[in-house]
Amino acid sequence: MEYMSKTIEEIHEALKNGEVTVKELIEESLKKSHELQDKCNAFVTIMDEAKEVEVTDNLLSGIPYGVKDNYSTKGILTTGSSNTLKDYVPFFNATAIENLDKAGAVKVNKTVMDEFGMGGTGTTGHTGIVLNPWDTTRICAGSSSGSAAAVAAGVYPYALGTDTGDSIRKPAAYCGIVGYKPTYGMISRYGVFPFASSLDHCGVLARTVKDAAIVVDNMKGIDKNDMTSWDSSNINLYESIENNPKGKKLCYVKELCDISNYPNADSELKAHLENFHKTIEKCKELGMEVEEVSVDRTLLNASYSVYVVIHSAEASSNMSNLTGIIFGPRGEGKNYIDMMKDHRTNGFSPLIKRRFVIGSYVLQKENKERYFNNAQRARRLLVDTWKKLFETYDAVISPVGIGPAKKLEDLNKVYDTNTIALDEQLQIGNFGGFPSITIPNGFVNELPVGINITGNCYDDVNVLSIAYSLESNMEYKNQIAKEVYRG
Repeated sequence: MEYMSKTIEEIHEALKNGEVTVKELIEESLKKSHELQDKCNAFVTIMDEAKEVEVTDNLLSGIPYGVKDNYSTKGILTTGSSNTLKDYVPFFNATAIENLDKAGAVKVNKTVMDEFGMGGTGTTGHTGIVLNPWDTTRICAGSSSGSAAAVAAGVYPYALGTDTGDSIRKPAAYCGIVGYKPTYGMISRYGVFPFASSLDHCGVLARTVKDAAIVVDNMKGIDKNDMTSWDSSNINLYESIENNPKGKKLCYVKELCDISNYPNADSELKAHLENFHKTIEKCKELGMEVEEVSVDRTLLNASYSVYVVIHSAEASSNMSNLTGIIFGPRGEGKNYIDMMKDHRTNGFSPLIKRRFVIGSYVLQKENKERYFNNAQRARRLLVDTWKKLFETYDAVISPVGIGPAKKLEDLNKVYDTNTIALDEQLQIGNFGGFPSITIPNGFVNELPVGINITGNCYDDVNVLSIAYSLESNMEYKNQIAKEVYRG
C-alpha cells in the first residue's frame, strides 16, 4: 500500500496504529524521489541515508518531506540551485528546519529551484529544467518548482518553498496542489538565502489546506535571529480552521477577471476565467457574499515593474557577498578583483546577471529617485488599495496566472501585454506581506489551474478557513499527477 499519496492526518494515524513504519515511509518516499528525478529532474540532492525517528503525538513525526534548496541544512549540500554555491555545505540549520526537526519531520531531499529564487519558470537552476509531472512538455513555474513537482507526484505530502513574488502560489496552481505563504514574518527567514528581504516569505506546498496549516504551525514562531519575525504562539492554524463559509465577504477585481478586458484572449485564458467565475457562483451557493470591485488599471499595470525594480535592487545588495572569496568556487585572476569578476561572470546565469545590473542601475544616486523611490511609492499605493478592500471584505479572490502551465517551447513567446497585470498580480501579496493561499480550481485542457485567496495581515486563520470551505466543496483535494508514472 502507498502512503505518500495520503494526507498528513491519514499517514500519522497509520503510523500510530502500526499499519506502517517510519522506515517504510522513508523507503517509499526515496523510491518515488528517484522515479521522479528520472522523469522531471526535481531534486538537487536525494538523501538516501535519511534516518528513522520516533513517532510522537506530533502529526509530522516520522513523515518524509522535501526542502527547497535555499533553506540551510546542516551538513547537507545547499546550493540555491546556483553554480556559485554548487559545493556549499552549511554548518547550521535554518530556524524553520530546526523547528521541523523538533517536530520529528524527516527530510529526504533538497528540491531544485530557479537560481536563488529568481525567475518564474523552474528553468534556471544549475542542475537543469524541472518538468511538470502532469505534462512533461510543460513548466512547473518557479521558483519553488522542484517542491511543487514532488508534492504533485506524491513523493511526500508536503515540501518547503519560498515566495518573493508568487514562487509558492503559482507553481502550486500549475501542479494542481495547495501553496500557502503566511503573513510576512510568521515563519523566520533565518538561514534561508535572502533574495529580496522586504518581499521574501517562507511557506509550504501541500495537497490539502489542512496539511498546509499543520506544516506552518510547526515551522512558525518568533526568532531572535530574524528581527522581522513575530510572536504567533497564540495562533493554532490547524485547530482554528473552520468549514463555515456563510457570511464571509469576498471580492474580485473586475479589471483582472473580466474576459472583456482581453480582446485577444486565447482558448486557455477564456476557459480559465470561466472556471473562476463558476467558482464565484460556488462561493455564493455556500453562503458567501462575493462582489466585483474596480481598481485603477494603471496602478495594476505598474505592479510588475514595481516588483522588478524592488527585487532587483534588494537582490543586488543581498548577494554582494557571493564573491568566491568567502565561500563558493574560487575564480581565476591575478588579484582578488579579477577573481571576483571571474567568479560572478562565470558562476551566475544570464537572468541573474540581468537582475543585478538592473538593481545596481536603479540604486545609483542619479537614478534612485526616478526608479527605486518611485517604485516604493507605487508599492505603497497598491498595498493601501488592498488594505482598503480588507476594511470591507475578508479576502480578495482571483485566478492564478493566465491559464495552465506554459509549454517549454513557448517560454519566449510574446504574450498579450494586456494580460501582464493578471499574470503578475499575486506579487501584491508580497508587497503588503499578506497571507495568501492558492488551491486547485479544476482543469483546462486536462491541466490543473488554480485560484488564490489573499487576506489582511495576521488574518491567516480566516484566509485558510475560506480556502478550506471551498476545497471541501470541490473535487480537487489531494490530487496526484499520474503522468510521471506512465510509460
